[in-house]
Amino acid sequence: MLSPREKEIAAAYARGENYQRIATSLHIAPSTVRTHLATIYRKLGVSSKIELLKALEGEQPQSKNSEEQAMLISELALSLEEAISRERALSEVLSIISRSAGNIQEVISAVLGYALELCDAQFGILFAYSPEKGFKATYIKEIPLAFQTWLTEQDWFHVSPNTGLGRMVSDTDIINIADVRMEEIYRHGDPLRDATANLGGARSFTAIPMVSKEGLIGAFTIYRQQLRPFEEKSLLIARIFADQSVIAIENARLVSEVRSAKGK
Repeated sequence: MLSPREKEIAAAYARGENYQRIATSLHIAPSTVRTHLATIYRKLGVSSKIELLKALEGEQPQSKNSEEQAMLISELALSLEEAISRERALSEVLSIISRSAGNIQEVISAVLGYALELCDAQFGILFAYSPEKGFKATYIKEIPLAFQTWLTEQDWFHVSPNTGLGRMVSDTDIINIADVRMEEIYRHGDPLRDATANLGGARSFTAIPMVSKEGLIGAFTIYRQQLRPFEEKSLLIARIFADQSVIAIENARLVSEVRSAKGK
């Protein structure tokens, strides 16, 4: 039922390879891999990677009624559309970085905007970090005015090691908090946590470390105002955009250095 190319892609995908790796090994575009997988799923009558693996091993898929089949097809279609949206957003961000000529404001605004859209979050902040001065909210997107005012008044500020940002500094890893109001630090009245929950209206929160060759330089944070923890897919997106923010900041620094050198 499958063409030789479809068999290659199906086998690689069932082994756990992602779109990008398959595309690289076969010298095709990731979007072409998606198109082939949609055809493969339809031909084999499967709706998951597990079912795909079983089908490749010769096991016949269980029959599904029309309602189940329609539901599975719609889920697959939605997943493919989400993947397309993620790749399109990343492509747009890379394009903005390449033509920004050091305009960091334009890049970070775009990065935060795409991150909020793809992670289905209400607002986001890019914090700069200094071991001596602490954190400062340098770029914001869709943040409630009361929380924005509070952050502006703080300027640079140090955080408790028990806050999300404080834990991120200690571990240099993603911090994913299901409910900011359920942690002990909120009940103890920590200023940052109080502002996040009560002025920002945040419930679920994630902080992604921004790391350059010099070490931690900031944090990429996104917030949901509903109690809905960030899933692995959202964390992956957030990490990608945090990495792109680091690249943009480094590019801006290099452009500034080149301009300064020319002016001497």
